[in-house]
Amino acid sequence: MNKPTKQTKTHAIDSPEEQDDAVIGQALKWSAAVILVLGLFGAVVAFLLSRPKPPEEVVETPFVAPQDRVRSQAQAPTTLFVDITGPAGITFKHENGAFGEKLLPETMGGGCAFFDYDNDHDQDILLVNSCRWPWDPRDPALPAKMALYRNDGRAHFTDVTTDVGLDASFYGMGVAVADYDSDGDVDIFISAVGPNRLFRNDGEKFVDVTAEAGVAGDGTAWGTSCAWFDYNNDGRLDLFVANYITWSKDIDLGQDFRLVGVGRAYGPPTAFEGSFPYLYRNDGSGKFSDVSKDAGMRVPNPATGVPMAKTMGVAPIDLDMDGWMDLVISNDTVQNFVFHNQQDGTFQEIGALVGVAFDSSGAARGAMGIDVSRFRNDSTLGIAIGNFANEMSALYAASADSMQFVDIAIASGLGPQTRLELTFGLFFFDYDLDGRLDLFCSNGHLEEEINKVQSSQQYRQPPQLFWNCGPDSSTEFIPVEPAQVGGDLLRRMAGRGTAFGDIDNDGDLDVLLMEVSGTPRLLRNDQQLGRHWVRLKLIGSNGNNDAIGAWIEVRSGETVLQRQVMPTRSYLSQSELPVTIGIGEQTRIDQVVIRWPDGSRAEVDDVKIDGLTIVRQQRE
Repeated sequence: MNKPTKQTKTHAIDSPEEQDDAVIGQALKWSAAVILVLGLFGAVVAFLLSRPKPPEEVVETPFVAPQDRVRSQAQAPTTLFVDITGPAGITFKHENGAFGEKLLPETMGGGCAFFDYDNDHDQDILLVNSCRWPWDPRDPALPAKMALYRNDGRAHFTDVTTDVGLDASFYGMGVAVADYDSDGDVDIFISAVGPNRLFRNDGEKFVDVTAEAGVAGDGTAWGTSCAWFDYNNDGRLDLFVANYITWSKDIDLGQDFRLVGVGRAYGPPTAFEGSFPYLYRNDGSGKFSDVSKDAGMRVPNPATGVPMAKTMGVAPIDLDMDGWMDLVISNDTVQNFVFHNQQDGTFQEIGALVGVAFDSSGAARGAMGIDVSRFRNDSTLGIAIGNFANEMSALYAASADSMQFVDIAIASGLGPQTRLELTFGLFFFDYDLDGRLDLFCSNGHLEEEINKVQSSQQYRQPPQLFWNCGPDSSTEFIPVEPAQVGGDLLRRMAGRGTAFGDIDNDGDLDVLLMEVSGTPRLLRNDQQLGRHWVRLKLIGSNGNNDAIGAWIEVRSGETVLQRQVMPTRSYLSQSELPVTIGIGEQTRIDQVVIRWPDGSRAEVDDVKIDGLTIVRQQRE
C-alpha cells in the first residue's frame, strides 16, 4: 500500500522593487494615522480655545460724585461815587487842537495828577492840557494851559495856575511828580509832543528849569507816560520818559488814512516807526544826564533796525525783590518790555522771557495804561494792562520767586468783561476798604464816528470798576453795576488819564478821570460801610524824600497786606503819594513794617486807625 505524500507549502522570494513598495505603503498607512491623530488633537484644542468663557461675576461699585471746590457767589457792596466836578470848582476843558486834519496826537492826551504841592496834607490836582496847532487857520483863541487846583481840605478847589507860575501853553501829554531835588517840595515834569518841561517847586512858585536840568528831549519827540524812580540806588530820583512813535505833521498827512463811508481817519501806530525812551540819571545839583543808550533802553526792531518801542505806559517795580528797581513797559501794537535792572547801571530787556511781551497766542496787542500790585494779598504779583478795542485787558501774574508770568485775565473774570472796550487808564485801588485791591478802567475810542463802521463800538464808553471778591469766590473780579456805585462813575466818556486820591481826608479813595477834548470828572467816594483803614505818608532819607519804591506791610492776624509807594500808575497820570490801606472790620493791626528803598527795614509803632500816620526814615 502506498502512503500519502506530505505536501509542504512553499513561497517564492519577492524582487527588490516589490519589497520597497511594501515598505512605502506601510509608511503611508502610519503617516495617515499620525495625521488623523494630530488632526483630532488640534480639533479638540481649537474647540477648547474657542469655547465661550463663562460670564464673570459683575460687582457694582457705588458712584461717588467729584468733589467740586465750593465757591461763594459774592456780590459787590454798595458804594456810591458822586460827580462833584462843578461844585468842587473844577472848570477845566481839555484842548486837543483838532480842526479836521485828523492828526494822531489829538486822540491821546489828557494826563492828571493828585499831589500835595503846598505841603498842607491834602491832595491838590494838576490837569495836563494840550493846545492848538501852530498852523491852525481858525481865529485866535486864548492859549490853552494846564491847570493846578489847590484843595482847601474839604474837596473844594481853587485854580492857582497863574499864581504859581504854571500858565504855560504847549502840547502836553503826561505828568510825573516828585521831590527830585530833596528840598521838601514836590516838583512837576510834563511830557509833550515837542520839548518836555520840568517845573521846580520853590515853595510859592514853580520855575521852568528844563534847559538847565537837560531834560527837554528831542524837540520832535512825542513823550507819553513818565516816572520818577531811583534806578542806581544812589538815593537820588532819576527820570524815565516814554516816547510813542516817530511822528510829524508831514508823515501823518502823507498817508491817506480813511474810514469807509466816513472819510479821513486817525492813523494806526503800525503806520509809523517806533521811538526810543529817555532815561535821565540825576547827577545832583539839579542836573541830569541822558544815559538811555548806555543803560540798554534803546531796543531796535531786529528785522529793520529802527526803534521798536511805541510806549504808552510805564510801571516801576522791583520784580524779583533784589533791591533794584525794574521797569515794565506797555507798548502799542509791538511787544511789551520788561527792563530788568542789572545792578551796574544797565538794564536787560526780558519781556518775552518772563511772559509779559505778548498775549497767550503770541501776538502783540495795542497796550495802553499799566499798573502793578499784589492783588491777592500773598506773594502773587499782578501786572494789569489796558488794551485796544476788541482786545481783552491783560492780567499777568507770577509768584514772587519765579518771575514767570501767565495771563490770567480770563480765569480771573477780568478778560471777557473788557474785550469790547478800548482801555487807556487803569489802576488797582481798594475802593471799599475791605483789604483787597480792586481794578478801575477808563475807556474811550479814538474815532468819534467809529459806530458807523463798527456797530459794537462807541466813541464814548463807560468806565469800568471791578470788585476783587477774593480767590474763594466763583471769580476773582466781577464788574460793578451802576446800581452799586451810582450812575456818575460809569457814565460814558472818551476817557484817557485817570488817578485816585483821598480829596476830603475821610479815608476812602476818590477818582479823577480825564476826557480828551472834554471836561474832567471828579468823583467823591461816599461809601458808608463802616470799614476801617490806615493811611501812611513816608518821608525817606538819603535824597529820596518821597520814599518812592518803598513797600508797606500791614499784618493783621494771618493776613499781610502789601502796598508799594508809587505814584506812577495808569496812563499819563500820577496818583497820590500817601498810601491808604483798608483793613475792613478790623479795629486793630498787629504790625506795620516798612521796607525802605535803600533796603533797610523798620517796624512802625502807634499807627493810627482811621487816620494819617507820618513815618520818617531814621538816618544812619
